[in-house]
Amino acid sequence: QVQLVESGGGSVQPGGSLGLSCVTSGRTFSNYPMGWFRQPPGKEREFLARISSGGSATYYADSVRGRFTISRDNVKNTVYLRMDNLKVEDTAVYYCARAKIGMPYMAVSSYDVWGQGTQVTVSS
Repeated sequence: QVQLVESGGGSVQPGGSLGLSCVTSGRTFSNYPMGWFRQPPGKEREFLARISSGGSATYYADSVRGRFTISRDNVKNTVYLRMDNLKVEDTAVYYCARAKIGMPYMAVSSYDVWGQGTQVTVSS
């Protein structure tokens, strides 16, 4: 059974940076697009970024484009999210997820395997 494990969350001041990692078990990691989502307190889970199976194509939500960067290493079975110029409103639990092939890339329902989440807190 495929499992995703996120790490790298923590607390940071506004304007700071953090890097998240998501390690995937199993030998099929390179077959699937991967995505990152977040869920702020009291709000719905929202799409942040997606990367194609080979890593050549990326997509971002308008709220994070230019500040966040998604990447992957198919040898290490890991997908990353680099977050720069963090804002207070970026505070949330961050999740990585495996995408269903051929589905709309921003929908939560387009992802079938999720990590447990990692907390990111941005405050002064």
